[in-house]
Parts: sequence; C-alpha cells; structure tokens
Amino acid sequence: MKRMILAAAVTGLGTIAVAETAPSEITFGEYGQIETSLSGQAGDPAAGLEVMVARGKGNCIACHQVSALDEYPFHGEVGPSLDFVGERWEEADLRGIVANAKMTFPESIMPAFYKTEGFVRAGNGYTGRAAEGEIEPVLSAQEIEDVVAYLMTLTE
Repeated sequence: MKRMILAAAVTGLGTIAVAETAPSEITFGEYGQIETSLSGQAGDPAAGLEVMVARGKGNCIACHQVSALDEYPFHGEVGPSLDFVGERWEEADLRGIVANAKMTFPESIMPAFYKTEGFVRAGNGYTGRAAEGEIEPVLSAQEIEDVVAYLMTLTE
C-alpha cells in the first residue's frame, strides 16, 4: 500500500504533489543507502534531536553515545558512538541505516525504524499478544528525515 501526502501550493504554477514513500516501497541501494527523502521533504534537525532522545520514539541514546547530547542521561554502549557521524557517512547512508540497519549491517541488532512487514511475530505493544491488523512503523517518514538531518549536524 503506497501512502500519498498531497501538499497544495497556491502559486502561479498550480498544485505540487509531494509523495511519501511507504516502507514497502523503499528502494535500497547496494549498500543499504536510500537516495531520496522518504517524506518528500527535508528533515528538521531540532525535531530529529527530540526523536533521538524520546523514549517513546527513536530513543537512539539508549544504545548510542552522543557527546553533543550529554545533558540527556543514560547513553548506551551497545551501538557505536554517533560522534562525528555526519562526517563519516553520507545522508543517503544514514537514511538507510535509520530506516533499516540490517540492509547495511545484516548482523545488526538495531531495530528497523521504518518497516511494516516481514516480522516473525510482531507484538501488540507490551501486551504479550500478537499484533492485530496492519503494523505501523516505529518512526514516520518525516521523523526518519528529521533524525538524519540531526545526525548530519554531528560533525567536528
């Protein structure tokens, strides 16, 4: 199922349509990269920071250490440090890793934040029961773009 978001721009040129790429429609590159925005819009680094530290969303710092976020407690040591990640990776690479790290690192334990199918047994929240109906991704397309925008600011 492909979801579409239509954005109307009232200009002399008419209406512009912006398409959101559904998780099942993503095209990953050879090394797991995603070349184009999933939301059709640029990410907001400030919103990305909020997703990175929100326990109900990305909570990236639960597994990754980020020196720029020292004011937030409980940084993890499971994943690699994200310091200077904006210098080490291209935007397309980071987008792919955040959406589904297993496409770049098959043995990764990082969850796929933008995936809705292919699970062995998806759960229904914290109930211990199987999910009913369609599964929503952990992060929205725009939240993925926001996190990537923030990660790109982590440079020297």
